[in-house]
Amino acid sequence: MRFRIASLAAFAALLATAYQQNGGNLMERFRVMSRQSEERGLAAPFRGVTAKGEVENGLYTVRSTGVSTEPVRRAVEAFLASLDGGQRARTQFKVDDPEWRKWMNQHFYVRQGVSFLEMSEAQRESAIALLRASLSAKGLKLTRDIMRLNHTLGELNNNDWEQYGEWRYHLTVMGSPSATEPWGWQLDGHHAIINYFVLGTQVVMSPVFVGSEPAVAESGRFKGTAILQREQDDGLKMLLSLDPGQRKKAIIEVSKTGNDNLGEAFKDNLVLDYAGISAREMTAAQQKQLLALAGLYIGNMDDGHARVKMSEVRKHLDRTYFAWIGGADEASVYYYRIHSPVVLIEFDHQKPANLRHLARDPNLPNRQHIHCVVRTPNGNDYGKDLLRQHYLTHPHTD
Repeated sequence: MRFRIASLAAFAALLATAYQQNGGNLMERFRVMSRQSEERGLAAPFRGVTAKGEVENGLYTVRSTGVSTEPVRRAVEAFLASLDGGQRARTQFKVDDPEWRKWMNQHFYVRQGVSFLEMSEAQRESAIALLRASLSAKGLKLTRDIMRLNHTLGELNNNDWEQYGEWRYHLTVMGSPSATEPWGWQLDGHHAIINYFVLGTQVVMSPVFVGSEPAVAESGRFKGTAILQREQDDGLKMLLSLDPGQRKKAIIEVSKTGNDNLGEAFKDNLVLDYAGISAREMTAAQQKQLLALAGLYIGNMDDGHARVKMSEVRKHLDRTYFAWIGGADEASVYYYRIHSPVVLIEFDHQKPANLRHLARDPNLPNRQHIHCVVRTPNGNDYGKDLLRQHYLTHPHTD
């Protein structure tokens, strides 16, 4: 697994170099690569992330959360109204369209929908308002900072705006915004993917992919911009809070020489068993710390629905595991995950991909390239289990 992921990163770096040398001649190759990735990734019907290969049923129910989704609905309606006919035709899909599953972190992926790059200023403001209504202040800042750091990446690659830049992100809308019927939206771009499903007052925000290379801008227009530093530091604090016996259980591998994330693009049917230390074996203080760490990721959605999700996570605390790969000091690189029947969170220091020319060692992970993934296991990524239940009582036709 690690070799395959590392090889993809190396291949991406080679393509980036070739693109700089050959200009737009590689765009057709990028389209072919995108199609091939989709064909492989969507070859099997959606099942969802599972621990043993079988979906655990009964974890999710259609219900009222008491948290309004009206601000999100209104913001998406306003965004759609700002688009011209051609843009809207490219942006809106059916609520159960496979387009949900067509996302990829890599910068060369050919995306659907309307891009911020092509939007007018008024349309761009409407798109940002969509994000603002759907996310917490923290989540909005993280998303915008990732976009800004993609500009920094362009600066560090000889001002390569053909591949990188703040506005190379796309929005799609699934279904039609409704107070009662299922719908949602997706942001897709380099290091920022958000899938946001809505049914009544319920929200499922997953899969989510956030990250950057660099993670901290040390120069350029957005110098000082930094992302995921607390997630990085608090993950290490979580490990260090464990006593030696607990830590031995949590650490599943000491050596960290490659990329370890498992739930990235086209891994909707990942089979990943629980590993590490169970929250059952933690003290009350450690359990509280683990929940706070999970809350850093879940707290990127709007505050009300983040509270709803956290209550779901707490309900399964006794079946939650914390696993670690890598070192345990302030200069270490590492991977960790939080995994339960209702949430999978991964944090990973990655090998250099598009900044290999600036890395101290281009073959080893560093703290300037971070990937994080949040998924909803057992069939509810993209809200698919809620959608399935909705269709049982609300028959639909294509």
